[in-house]
Amino acid sequence: MRILFDHNAPRQLRRYLVGHDVDVAEERGWAMLDKGELLDRAEEAGYGVVITADRNMPYQQNIGSRSFAMIVLGANRWPLIESSIEDIRAVLDGIQAGEVREVPIPMRSE
Repeated sequence: MRILFDHNAPRQLRRYLVGHDVDVAEERGWAMLDKGELLDRAEEAGYGVVITADRNMPYQQNIGSRSFAMIVLGANRWPLIESSIEDIRAVLDGIQAGEVREVPIPMRSE
């Protein structure tokens, strides 16, 4: 599956999504696009999933009418996300176009 990380998603996650084609918005030259434009580009480019840590994005954009799904991470700090990789993979395996699924990320004390 083709996956796009927006600027809030930690790039380290990419190496754990083996078998998927993962791009980062900044690497595509899309860093300065607003949220709606970014999602338009993702749809035009044929991405199946957009991954973000921006928990407001699903409320600001109509994902239900899109040809891709969105996974919203409950945090954007890699040390926290790293412990939830299996949960992210499970959501990724079952998500369908137009769906938004949040992956809660446990906040651990440091």
